[in-house]
Amino acid sequence: MKLDCPRKEFFEAVSAATAAASVRTSVSILQNLKIEARDGFITVMGCDGEMWVEREIACMVQEPGAICLQARLLQDIVGKMPDGDIELETADGNQVTLRQGASEYRMMSLDAEDFPEPPAFGGDGELKLRMGTLRKAVDSVIYAVTQEQHKAVLTGVLFTYNGQTLTLAATDTHRLAVRKVEQEGIGTSINAVVPEKALKAIKSLPIPDDSDIEIKFGNGRLGVDSDGAKVISQLLAGTYPNWERVVPPESTRTWTVEVDQLNEKVNRIMIFAKDNASRVRFKGSGDQIFLAARSEEKGDGKEEVPMISNNGDVEIAFNGKYVQDALGAIDGPGVRIEMTESSRSAIFRPVDDNGYFCVIMPMALA
Repeated sequence: MKLDCPRKEFFEAVSAATAAASVRTSVSILQNLKIEARDGFITVMGCDGEMWVEREIACMVQEPGAICLQARLLQDIVGKMPDGDIELETADGNQVTLRQGASEYRMMSLDAEDFPEPPAFGGDGELKLRMGTLRKAVDSVIYAVTQEQHKAVLTGVLFTYNGQTLTLAATDTHRLAVRKVEQEGIGTSINAVVPEKALKAIKSLPIPDDSDIEIKFGNGRLGVDSDGAKVISQLLAGTYPNWERVVPPESTRTWTVEVDQLNEKVNRIMIFAKDNASRVRFKGSGDQIFLAARSEEKGDGKEEVPMISNNGDVEIAFNGKYVQDALGAIDGPGVRIEMTESSRSAIFRPVDDNGYFCVIMPMALA
């Protein structure tokens, strides 16, 4: 195999495929990327055994062929090269040479025949919507996905579609983020849990926000194939918990606050809160919210922010990082925080958008 291609495009393809390559595995082929060269283009593919990411780019191919190279090593080398053409060429045995000007690197390769081929996908259902709509919906909930691998079904986002409303939900049992998109006719009925890793790969596809993306479901997996880029992933097995049961059915107190002001004050007071399990105390009094946090080693801090109160004289503690995440998903200028008492969950909602909310469990005030 011998080829010449632009470094920038090659690096983008390598980075996208590396997102699917496995780091923690004893199966060495899954730590590699498969690079296959044909007339006029190459494909770069990564796989961890459950997800495949493939990118295709135009290229000057002098000799076709296929090889497997270590994903992280290739990404590191190409990422540090300047823009310009690079040359990739196989040598005798299992060596591959990467050149750019006077720079030359030799890497060991594996047999491309051992790389797992991507499976078929689709057949049971599909969703077709604007890429920008999907990115916004995913960004507004993905922060709530759990990082605890033993809670497997919670390491993804629940997608449901009933013909009218697409709902995305994510929870780590301490908070719940929900985004609803009202849109008829964008697909068939869907109820599937999509892994966080797959959603990040789909979000990074080279598809403009104003273009459509079609996600196909079937055989326990999903797939996207568009403009020389492909993502295929296994769906998460298991029953997703009934998240609607943890949404407080009513509230007796509300704080309405400007998002930017509250976010600024929380960001600052987190300097102390992060040393105390990120605990921030919020005390409503009159038309002000008083924030407080303390660190055994550093000291303590206080902030205040104006609000519009409805029976809002209450004190409650939240994980400040959770509040930051919830506020970060709000596009509008205002947030409404709905509560009942200090020991019960609160709901964070945009003032002017009923399609998104985040439920946050309180922390002990002590």
